[in-house]
Amino acid sequence: MFKPVSSQLDIEGLENDQLEFWRANNTFHRTMDERKGGSVWVFFEGPPTANGRPGTHHVLARAFKDMFPRYQTMNGAYVLRKGGWDTHGLPVEIEVEKELGLNHKHEIEEYGIAEFNAKCRDSVFRYIQEWERLTERIAFWVDLEEAYVTYKNEYIQSVWWILSEFWKKGLLYQGYKVVPYCARCDTPLSTHEVSQGYEEVADPSIFVRFAVKDQPGTSFLVWTTTPWTLPGNVALAVNRRETYVVVEGPAASGTG
Repeated sequence: MFKPVSSQLDIEGLENDQLEFWRANNTFHRTMDERKGGSVWVFFEGPPTANGRPGTHHVLARAFKDMFPRYQTMNGAYVLRKGGWDTHGLPVEIEVEKELGLNHKHEIEEYGIAEFNAKCRDSVFRYIQEWERLTERIAFWVDLEEAYVTYKNEYIQSVWWILSEFWKKGLLYQGYKVVPYCARCDTPLSTHEVSQGYEEVADPSIFVRFAVKDQPGTSFLVWTTTPWTLPGNVALAVNRRETYVVVEGPAASGTG
């Protein structure tokens, strides 16, 4: 006979009991120690930046990150789960700029680049304890005791080594690419940084006919999202290398 299962479960209590069991028995490290010599499966976490508090979206991302290494561990693989901390990039610098009341790159130079860099280094681990608590609380198994840190020389050297290997194998080439640029920060932006502020908005747009002077009854059909600029237009630019299509349609009032 099975005992009835209570519907009044203390889910948080059960989770904490399990976490305490893993902690007391060093379960995470034992899963690696007991599988040494087996098939190797490597996981390096794309590092978070600890100068901001973790949010619910980090829980979702880390749940997925934990799923695959845990599956491989349960299948007997030796899984190296390397954690890390991202200490570079605009998010760190902008946060420090806000604290210091700086609004432009030249103000950073006036403040002192060395002093500003020191402030950035101090800020990157501001919320590291909250990140570590979250990591354990959501049962995300990752090695943070020997985490890689992107501002340390050994990490930087490893990146340069990878680039040198690419160069030796002829995998690098010089080319041109259009990238977003921030005039305030005076630096190019990554696609990720640009997309952070992206949102769908309702914006006015209209189709307008531009009459061709020497061809009565013929117009160019133009679409614009800035109709308020139309009164200032004096010409329409066309590309001689593009293909344009002539479509017959009803004449609009006042277009000729």
